[in-house]
Amino acid sequence: MGSSFSVRTGAIVPVSRIERRIIFLRNQKVMLSHDLAELYQVETKQLTRAVRRNLERFPSDFKFQLTREESRNLRSQTGTSSGHGGRRYQPYAFTEQGVAMLSAVLQSPRAVAVSIEIIRVFVHLRELLASHADLRRKLEAMRRKYDHQFMVVFDALRELMADERGKRRPPIGYVTEGKVGRRS
Repeated sequence: MGSSFSVRTGAIVPVSRIERRIIFLRNQKVMLSHDLAELYQVETKQLTRAVRRNLERFPSDFKFQLTREESRNLRSQTGTSSGHGGRRYQPYAFTEQGVAMLSAVLQSPRAVAVSIEIIRVFVHLRELLASHADLRRKLEAMRRKYDHQFMVVFDALRELMADERGKRRPPIGYVTEGKVGRRS
């Protein structure tokens, strides 16, 4: 996803790398446990273990586990395999709030820094979506307000185009000895 989001100097993880890992699942933007583990530079099982030890910090609106069907669909969309012989458990999906909570349970400076970068990207994406929705509303309002005026313009253009098609055009070229010739 192309972005005009400015890259912060000293960012621990490039914005584009984070953006590529944010997916839309169950009508919300989320990141998967294995992608987060990679960004945090921890093993997925270490991240999952930290979450299981702190379940009270991760209500269902912070994280959820993918169904087998969701996991299979994601693999077929991305064209990647499940890794070393398959997973024993379906991956977790973390919302923006879940990502923020992960930095608290992983308790490492890198986890805090990466979470800050990820949350900045989530906020930026939310702002982009809001501005697109606002622009769509403005365009729709303009269309309703000026629809009749634009229709008059389009009707006039259609008439002009129809008149042009109906007229016989003179041949292009020059006349020699009473005949019309073509330029080479």
